[in-house]
Amino acid sequence: MPNKPIELTPEELKTLLERVKAAVSEEDYEIIKDMTEIIQAMSQVVDQKAASVKRLLKQLFGQKSEKKKDVLNDQDNEDKPDEPGKKLKGHGRNGASAYPGAKRVQVNHENLKHGESCPLCLKGKVYRKSPGIAIRIMGSPPLGGTLYEMEKLRCNLCGETFTAKPPEDIGEQKYDETATAIIALLKYGNGFPFYRLEQLQKCLGVPVPATTQWDLLEGSSSSAKPAYSEMLKQAAQGELFHSDDTTGKVLSLMKEGETENGRKGIFTTGILSKMEDRMAVLYFTGRNHAGENIDNLFQKRLQGLSPPQLMCDALSRNIPKVLEVILSNCLTHGRRNFVDIIEAFPDECRHVIEVLADVYHNDEMAKDKSMSPQERLAFHQAESKPLMDDLYAWFKQQLDEKKVEPNSGLGKAIAYMMKHWAPLTRFLEIPGAPLDNNICERALKKSIIHRKNSLFYKTQNGADVGDMFMSLIQTCNMAHENPFHYLVALQKNACEVAENPAKWLPWNFRQSTPTPN
Repeated sequence: MPNKPIELTPEELKTLLERVKAAVSEEDYEIIKDMTEIIQAMSQVVDQKAASVKRLLKQLFGQKSEKKKDVLNDQDNEDKPDEPGKKLKGHGRNGASAYPGAKRVQVNHENLKHGESCPLCLKGKVYRKSPGIAIRIMGSPPLGGTLYEMEKLRCNLCGETFTAKPPEDIGEQKYDETATAIIALLKYGNGFPFYRLEQLQKCLGVPVPATTQWDLLEGSSSSAKPAYSEMLKQAAQGELFHSDDTTGKVLSLMKEGETENGRKGIFTTGILSKMEDRMAVLYFTGRNHAGENIDNLFQKRLQGLSPPQLMCDALSRNIPKVLEVILSNCLTHGRRNFVDIIEAFPDECRHVIEVLADVYHNDEMAKDKSMSPQERLAFHQAESKPLMDDLYAWFKQQLDEKKVEPNSGLGKAIAYMMKHWAPLTRFLEIPGAPLDNNICERALKKSIIHRKNSLFYKTQNGADVGDMFMSLIQTCNMAHENPFHYLVALQKNACEVAENPAKWLPWNFRQSTPTPN
C-alpha cells in the first residue's frame, strides 16, 4: 500500500486512462476504467462523510476553535507577545473599575485631614490624591432572607395582645423586586434552572420553591411588557439586522405534532437590530423560522424608510418575504466549509483560509482605527477587494480547468462561495455591511445554554415570557448596562413604565430612574 494517498486532477486521470487504453486490450481497458470511476466515487463519498462526521463531532463535543493558527496547525503564524501593538493576555486580576456593582466604602485617614500640615516635614500641607484600593469578595445565597420577629405583649388581666409594628421599609410582599430580578437573571441570562436554584436555596437555608419562582416571573412580566413592546417597535426601525435560528423545545407544541402545513420543527430565532449606536437583541421561540419572525417584526416598521441590511446565512428560510432587504451572507459560513475538509484538501483550503484571514485582518485594522462606515468601505475596497477578486478568479480556475471534481467536498465548498458571492462580499459595496453573523451566533448561545440546562419550555406562554426576559437582559448586556438594576427599575416604576415606555428602555432607563435620597 502507498504511504500517502494518490492525488490526481481530472485532467491527469483522463491522460492516465488514455495511456492505459493504448497499452491494454479493449476489454481490460473497460474494466480498469470502471474501477477508476468506482474509486473516484468512493473517494468523494469518504470526503463528504468525513466532513459530516466532523460537523457531528462539533455538535456532540462542542465547537473546536476555527482560528487560523489552529485550523492550519501553523504555530509560526501565531502572533508573538512582544510584537508592537500586541495586547498581552490577561493575568486573571481585575482592577477597581471592573467592580461597578460593588459596595463602596470611603475610609478616611486615621490621623490626617485634607489641608493639614505634613507631620514629616512640618512645612507642606497634605492634599488628596487617588485612593488606595482594597477589594474583599464575600459569598451569599442568590436569594437572601430576613426573618423579622415582632415582639408580642399580652395583658394578664384583660388578655389584650400588643404586637410591635414591622419596619416600614420591608413592604407587604414576601418577595421584593430584587428577588424577582435575580431569579430572571439566573434563569434567562445564565441558564440556571428553577429546580437547581430551589435545591441551592434549600441547602443555604432560604428555600424558594420552583413553582414560586415561576409565579414571581409571570407576575412581574406585566411590568416589563410595555418596555419590551416599545423595544420591539424601535428595533423594527433599525438599519442593520442580524438573524439566525437554533433548535427550540416547547412541550405543548411537541405534543401537538405537525401543523396543518406539515411543519414539525420548533425554533428559537435570534434577531439583532442596530439603530445608530444602539443594539436590540430579540428572541422568538415557536414554529416560525427566522424569516417569518423578521416579517412579523417588520410589521411594526414605519412606511417610507429605506430597505434595511440583513445579515444571515444562505438558507432561504432566513429571508423575509414582506419587506425588501439588502441581503448579506455570513463569510464565516463559507469559510467553515473549507475548515471541515482541510484534511482532505490541505493545500487548497490553506490558500482560501489565508486569503480570508487577510480580509479579516483588514477589518480589524478598520475597527482599531475607529473608521467611519464610509472610511471602512474605502479601506476594504482598496485592500480587501483585490484579495477577494483574486480568490474568485482562483475558484473559477479550479472548476473551469477541472482541477477539482465538482461533486467533491472542495468542489461543493467552492460552488457555495461562487453561488453566494454577491451577498458574501456586500462589505465591499455598502458602508457598514458586516463580514459575518458571528455577533448573532454569540447571542444565540444564551438561548442554547438555557435549552441545555432547563431542557424545554412547558407552554408557549412560558416561551414568550422567557423570550421577553432574555431579550431585555441581553439588550442590557449589549448596552453595557446592569440587567439586574434594569429589571428592578421596571418593577419599582411599573406605572411610569406603562405611561411612557420609551423612557424605560435598557439604554436610557437611568435617566428616568429616581435618584435615591
